[in-house]
Amino acid sequence: MKNLLSISDLDQAGIIEVCDLTDSFLTVTHRDIPKVPALRGKTVASVFYEDSTRTRLSFETAAKRLSADVMTMNMSSSSVQKGESLRDTVQTIEAMGVDAIVIRHRHAGAPNQVATWVDLSVINAGDGRHEHPTQALLDVYTARRHLGDDLSGARIAIVGDIRRSRVARSTAKAFAQMGAKVTLVAPPTMLPDSLAGWPVTATSDFDEILSDVDLVYLLRIQHERQDSMAFPSLREYVSRYGLTNDRATRLGPEVLIMHPGPMNRGVEISPEVAESDASIITEQVENGVAVRMAVLYLLLGSGAPVA
Repeated sequence: MKNLLSISDLDQAGIIEVCDLTDSFLTVTHRDIPKVPALRGKTVASVFYEDSTRTRLSFETAAKRLSADVMTMNMSSSSVQKGESLRDTVQTIEAMGVDAIVIRHRHAGAPNQVATWVDLSVINAGDGRHEHPTQALLDVYTARRHLGDDLSGARIAIVGDIRRSRVARSTAKAFAQMGAKVTLVAPPTMLPDSLAGWPVTATSDFDEILSDVDLVYLLRIQHERQDSMAFPSLREYVSRYGLTNDRATRLGPEVLIMHPGPMNRGVEISPEVAESDASIITEQVENGVAVRMAVLYLLLGSGAPVA
């Protein structure tokens, strides 16, 4: 595999391969010196046209722990501000001898287009409302560590702004690929117009499924991608779709809680629930570095041992 543009680029065996390799790299991240020479001599460019904290820092940390050189593009001081096109930008980066581009872009399909313009590896770090494949991989990896390697039959609810979420699309596909039963939970205005291509069921009644899930995956409201309010008021959204303290008490004792971040505490999740023993949100962030190490290694590594 040369690029990772969509979670659909990986079948179940491919997802498992990433997870198995992640186990090795998670061990590396816990060492006193969390670094291996697996990608020494390689250069990874971080090209983010949208704001990001977790994904950008996670990829850059992953590349450095593999001993790759990292080139970070600052959009506010780049030639993009002078009107340079995306094509000219990525071809300029390629001409500098870079081996991979990690790109986030506000337009769906931008990473796919970039992959037609350059010969280096392209990794989609989120494109518009379309996909976020490495988030899906770290979500599957984290869930497997708690629910077991076989997710067949695991009941997973993804709750929130599904319509505008690239995370929802990729993570739902990845969980379904692993055999889980995925239910989307949102107001009708926050569900996709069509579920064609979504291997899921959907409901607008969060309370109805509370007692029938193994994992609740919460999403924030994507205010930056809304033209108008998709619900009458924030208070009503919280009362119907927020994981409040009251709703959390109605979950089974073994139910897990996940969130891709950033969290809006007090909206989709209460502060107490976010800090509860059921929450594995911080673990998602930790695992994200190791998962992205695995992805970079699979795309750029020589096949030599990683340890």
